[in-house]
Amino acid sequence: MTNRSKPDHPPIAARKKHSFTHHGIRVEDHYAWLRDPGYPEIKSPAILAYLNAENDWFDTQMAPLTGLTDKLFEELKGRQAQDDACVPYQQDGWMYQWRFAHGAQYRTWWRWPVDTPQAEVCFLDEPALADDAEFFRLGGMSISTSGQFLAYCVDTSGGERYSIRIRDLFSDTQLDDQIDNTGGSVTWAADNNTLFYTLLSEQWRPYVVKRHTLGESGADDVAVYTESDDSFFVDVSTTQSDAYIVITSGDHITSELRVLPSNNPSAEPQLITPRTTGHEYDIDHRGEHFYILSNDTHKNFRLVKAPISAPEQSNWQSVIDGSDDHYLTDFVCFDNLLVVEERVQGLDQIRLIDNDNNQHYIEFPEPTYSAGVGTNANSHCELLRIGYNSMVTPTTVWDYNPQTRKLFTRKVQEIPSGYDAQAYVSERKMITARDGAAVPVSLVRRKDTAVDSKTPLYLYGYGAYGSAIPPGFSTSRLSLLDRGFVFAIAHIRGGDDLGYHWYEAGKLAHRTNTFNDFVDVARGLIDSGLSSAGRIAIAGGSAGGELMGAVVNQAPELWGAVVSHVPFVDVLNTMCDADLPLTPMEWPEWGNPLEDQVAFEFIRSYSPYDQLRRGAYPPMLVTAGLHDPRVTYWEPAKYVAKLRHLKTDTNTLLLKTNMGAGHSGKSGRFDSLHEVAEEYAFVLRELLGGEIVRESVEKTA
Repeated sequence: MTNRSKPDHPPIAARKKHSFTHHGIRVEDHYAWLRDPGYPEIKSPAILAYLNAENDWFDTQMAPLTGLTDKLFEELKGRQAQDDACVPYQQDGWMYQWRFAHGAQYRTWWRWPVDTPQAEVCFLDEPALADDAEFFRLGGMSISTSGQFLAYCVDTSGGERYSIRIRDLFSDTQLDDQIDNTGGSVTWAADNNTLFYTLLSEQWRPYVVKRHTLGESGADDVAVYTESDDSFFVDVSTTQSDAYIVITSGDHITSELRVLPSNNPSAEPQLITPRTTGHEYDIDHRGEHFYILSNDTHKNFRLVKAPISAPEQSNWQSVIDGSDDHYLTDFVCFDNLLVVEERVQGLDQIRLIDNDNNQHYIEFPEPTYSAGVGTNANSHCELLRIGYNSMVTPTTVWDYNPQTRKLFTRKVQEIPSGYDAQAYVSERKMITARDGAAVPVSLVRRKDTAVDSKTPLYLYGYGAYGSAIPPGFSTSRLSLLDRGFVFAIAHIRGGDDLGYHWYEAGKLAHRTNTFNDFVDVARGLIDSGLSSAGRIAIAGGSAGGELMGAVVNQAPELWGAVVSHVPFVDVLNTMCDADLPLTPMEWPEWGNPLEDQVAFEFIRSYSPYDQLRRGAYPPMLVTAGLHDPRVTYWEPAKYVAKLRHLKTDTNTLLLKTNMGAGHSGKSGRFDSLHEVAEEYAFVLRELLGGEIVRESVEKTA
């Protein structure tokens, strides 16, 4: 709670005349003033006053839920291992591990020589780096092959502009080298004296890869590659073999890669194959070949190899052909093994191919789950580290022996307050959408939960960028399941859950399929006897927040509560502003309304902010981050301001802006859990009413 007086009514933002015209179409926008003209600095007293007033209203409205929020927070914390740690992994003669000390918000990082575990040392202390900062996030970090130098990236604002800092781990000293305004990725060359990183433009675009030599001024760093296309972002990494530095340039549908030998950091980058619109590819290295994952001949990708000396597309030799059934999503090259991640009928698969071309898949114990390759830092693979979970199985770390084909459990997520997997059941349904498409839905509930029209349902969705939402485990959602909720994930079009075609069917001119799928999933679950209109809470963030806005506009009567995190709701304005950080890169996803009138009119037809109309809306909680470079703070602010003007109901409408954070909310592990507790308290009140609040307050007292 702030020190300002408690308001007795929600803030009403001023309406100021503003309009813009494209293709002869005039659009009125009375809340355009909420964008500070000095962005990314936000100094306008009027804007800050409005955001603070909304935060005060949030505090006032959530105050009666303090007991419930506190109870939920303690539940969420109670399921977190206070002294948590990852399974150690080996790299260049050292063992590495991160740890959480009891009650700590951030990790410490430790290492020791492989043969001398008693000689462990803490080489990076996140709590000390965070100090009392309101926000702290560790970005990429890289340790030189010799083990002497650590380069790491830190963000202390939430704006995702990282500073690179360097430590000499042998002498335990901080070097003077510091590079600001970077994209958060950094990697060492083999000489242990040179590192590569990306620099950001004023529009927050990583546009150049630079080379830095220890001890020299960052002002003298050499630009190794500069991307001139405003729609392309660049990144830098290494191959699994550490033999090559990889420079990636691309947008959401097109990529172009260059490599240079790690042992010759001043070499000219070698182009793999020139960019072609719609062609995505990625590479790794083994022996005399580059291995390349490409969608050049099939949307679900194929795997090829090419000689290092001539890696252009004309020399690609197929290793795994493209397939309608097998969607290739990633791969790793070890010197003795090729590991390919796939998705078959929406289910994760891991294929192993040895040097004699013998192939097999890892067998997993459940019919529905999420699995993927974990941290495997070496070029040779004796045991493959993988991660696994399902909607009822806590996150598990396994080591897999390719020779014996056996899984060895290294860690099972600890839930200190207790968890009985047998008390819960998960299932997968297929719901037919209005155009006949079969949309998968993953559900989980307690076995003793009655499933009928009164059952509260929490439905989650995303549906963009080809990002699948795996049917994974969450300790947080147990607080809902144990209160009688069914939790469901709608695997809607726009994600690539069922393959690349599933992604394409929810983008550009097909974007409204995503929204229709979500609404149709809700109606299908109602028709099946699970829940009813007004008993459904829905949630999504970022592009998933756009989803929330669109489905609220389409079917407001269905939703009993809506949680919209950093929502991308002002789609038309943002896609018409080429100066914003992500806009040119986003045009292949949404369309370019500046040049295409059809795209302009189509985006306007579904843009949640533009489609708000006078009428009744369900209870809503909307969040924002003042320093968010992905979905700028004014999108949710404008959205809520317009909603307050148009809504005719008395339902709850809350806007919470994190004034010291960005896209992902608060950064500490417990601070972020408190935000989940607030969300759940809001949902429980709106769906279950005052009784759940009184009961929780009484139990807390």
